[in-house]
Amino acid sequence: MSDQHETRHITKARWVLYGFLAVAGFFMFTEHRAHLLGILPYLLLLACPLMHLFMHHGHGEGQHAHHHDSSEGEPK
Repeated sequence: MSDQHETRHITKARWVLYGFLAVAGFFMFTEHRAHLLGILPYLLLLACPLMHLFMHHGHGEGQHAHHHDSSEGEPK
């Protein structure tokens, strides 16, 4: 019976932890909303060069890397 009691205790403690995290998250968001939303324009400006750096690095390499000889498949 002690195993069942211990399982209930862990389950209740987990729900208390979830409730605490939800309340703490709510207050962190409401108190720091101005800071978080104020930095969004700068994050958008930072995203532009990062997108070009990571997403457009392969332009033009596909034509030179896959050089196909037209005489390979023809019988001699």
